[in-house]
Amino acid sequence: MTAEGGGEIVYLPRWRPGGSRVGVHRGRDAGGTGTFRDQVPFLRLPDARRIDLRASLHDPFEGLQVRRFEARTALECWVILDLSASMRFRGAGDRMRLAGQLCEGLAGAATRIGDAFGLMGCDERLREDLFLPATRRRAAALAVAGRVAEVPAEGRGAGGVLEAARLLAGRPKLVFLVSDFRWPDTLIEEAFRALALHDVVPVLLADSAEAEGLPAWGLVELDDLEGAGRRLVFLRPSLRRRWIEREAERVAALRRRAAPYARSPFRLADRFDADALSRHIMTT
Repeated sequence: MTAEGGGEIVYLPRWRPGGSRVGVHRGRDAGGTGTFRDQVPFLRLPDARRIDLRASLHDPFEGLQVRRFEARTALECWVILDLSASMRFRGAGDRMRLAGQLCEGLAGAATRIGDAFGLMGCDERLREDLFLPATRRRAAALAVAGRVAEVPAEGRGAGGVLEAARLLAGRPKLVFLVSDFRWPDTLIEEAFRALALHDVVPVLLADSAEAEGLPAWGLVELDDLEGAGRRLVFLRPSLRRRWIEREAERVAALRRRAAPYARSPFRLADRFDADALSRHIMTT
């Protein structure tokens, strides 16, 4: 699917998926069709249709050799989306609109190649108004993904991601964990641990107005979207510098916590860029 920012989302799992459903990914099992893998003795794969006469004639033990092919397999691509109130932030971009564009791009990309797409929205708990079981039906996937930007983000926390992680138990999946990650450190650690079985791509929704866009001098009214109220802050160069440093430290801490369990976080700020996301997925 072509998305704002150009190009299509392209992804590749870190592991070779198993299963019998035919897809485009290199599977870990041998199949009847696909890319040539190797030759094995007939007794190991008794399929007369794939006897390799040349290899059999060169076998010093005069055994029959059979060609084995690499199966191409489908997988499940999931988005776990944070719907806590901080996701309502609008600055240089609209955070929920970015999340919606990402979900639409992934829904289109997955169903186009025969993968299944699923979506779970979470605040303090799993949100029933934004839940899509994994489906290969393109229209259904795009319809739910298209509603993301309009879903209210009002929660005072994101503990529901742990419930979402429990629902994904079983066969490994490709999981995009989408949030601004303004969570307690313990929740970030627990979420990555709970999803460690899967191939996890953390997507950090950010905005240049949160730090780089702050003035060096002046009064700024800050609104805590999760209920702590408003504050009037007098900005000066030293305070602005500390603000930017703390934001950089927060992102660095997120990368450290993700490292043992997931890929490096992808920072999605201001506008959606499918090409940049694809390059990140293919190189991390």
